[in-house]
Amino acid sequence: MKLPSSHSFLTLISTIILHLIFFFSLCFETNAKVELPENVLIPALFVFGDSIMDTGNNNFKKTITRCDFAPYGKDFPGGVPTGRFSNGKAPSDIVAEELGIKEFLPPYLDPKLNATELATGVCFASGGSGFDHVTSKLLNAIPLSSQLDSFKEYIEKLKVSVGENRTNEILANSVFLVVFGSNDISNTYFLTRLRKIKYPEFSDYADLLVSIASNFTKEIYQLGARRIGIFNVPPLGCVPLQRTVAGGSERKCVEEYNNATVLFNDKLSNEIDSIKTNLSDSRIVYMDVYSRTLDVIVNRQNYGFANEDKGCCGTGKLEVGFLCNRLGSICSNVSEHVFWDSFHPTEIFYKITIPPLLKNYMSQFL
Repeated sequence: MKLPSSHSFLTLISTIILHLIFFFSLCFETNAKVELPENVLIPALFVFGDSIMDTGNNNFKKTITRCDFAPYGKDFPGGVPTGRFSNGKAPSDIVAEELGIKEFLPPYLDPKLNATELATGVCFASGGSGFDHVTSKLLNAIPLSSQLDSFKEYIEKLKVSVGENRTNEILANSVFLVVFGSNDISNTYFLTRLRKIKYPEFSDYADLLVSIASNFTKEIYQLGARRIGIFNVPPLGCVPLQRTVAGGSERKCVEEYNNATVLFNDKLSNEIDSIKTNLSDSRIVYMDVYSRTLDVIVNRQNYGFANEDKGCCGTGKLEVGFLCNRLGSICSNVSEHVFWDSFHPTEIFYKITIPPLLKNYMSQFL
């Protein structure tokens, strides 16, 4: 009898170990905070998106849209700046933890990523990206098309680790989140006006974004995704940076930006309702973050916040990315701020808003 080579033997052992991990994950309760039916398992989380969801992919790309330096990460375990655009965890991490999958969702581009991490999900998001390729090009972020290419590459890696059948099971039962649109509307359309020349009416630009979002959803569905959550866009007119640029001397919420966001969100919601009926066995969910975010901003004291119009970093009016650095000051109590920098919320904001969001929509994924 011919004995297997040492390489083949090690590959066999690795495969057996991974399958045992999956078996035991089925047999024992997880630490999921979202209540799931007994027969339901969500093995992994996958996230496509922008800086809100990026857990460090931009660390491995030449771009000015990065935050792998202090004071970012000051409240992350160990006080380490990880490339998350926050003082602590990103929503990607919080969702993974709420679903009982793992505490942190690693960036796909991390060269230290191992097979076990792959099997429980990764983050493809990149700070500065959008549905529109012009948006990503503006800040040299990872565009939507490249995030999709990374997902295809990921699938092949997973097949090598666990086999094609198990890969298909993971994809079909995992949760996929798609979080784009903020940079398209705030930066590409309003701030730089790069798209306003071709689309003088915002409604037409919104149609373009929705069309791209629809096609992307269909593409990841064809690749095996079934549980797909698509975030709408939060009230961009109330972001500190937009208040400073277009909110006048009183830095009020910019009504024009919020109205545009609502228009886009309505179109996106209608498109999701349309496509999900034509994709068999799909659970595509429109997830409204706009309403809850606006409520927190307008009624900040009800949520324990003292400041909603400035970030914690520096003056809080303009500092974001490389402008938010160790040379500037930091507010004395981060937990009282809705925003960490002039564009991204604090970890405490995410912890207040993300769990209720998941509980509201979880049944639609099942």
